[in-house]
Amino acid sequence: QLPLVESGGGLVQPGGSLRLSCTVSGFVLENYEIGWFRQAPGEEREGVACVSREGSFTNYIDSVKGRFTISRDKTKNTVDLQMNDLKPEDTAVYYCAAGRVFSQFVCAIGENLFTYWGQGIQVTVPS
Repeated sequence: QLPLVESGGGLVQPGGSLRLSCTVSGFVLENYEIGWFRQAPGEEREGVACVSREGSFTNYIDSVKGRFTISRDKTKNTVDLQMNDLKPEDTAVYYCAAGRVFSQFVCAIGENLFTYWGQGIQVTVPS
């Protein structure tokens, strides 16, 4: 069991910003690849971003490139998702997920690559 916990969600107007954080007690997140996923009501869950164990390699879904940034904070034992210029289409429940691949220098967005999942947190951007 790896009890991931998300925080930082809420309601923000279009064009605003939010920062989501993923953390876990009793484990070091630097030992895992971390991904952020989201699911809007009635829609499929999609991968948003991921960061490698090493912390420098990242991937993003096309719709958030240039607006979202995923990063590691060693001091707080977190992986953060900075979301800027938010749009109504970003409204969803956001999930943090952790996994392990052979290389510490890569990550990829795909649910089958992640073993542990948080409970999710709501992000709402009204129109």
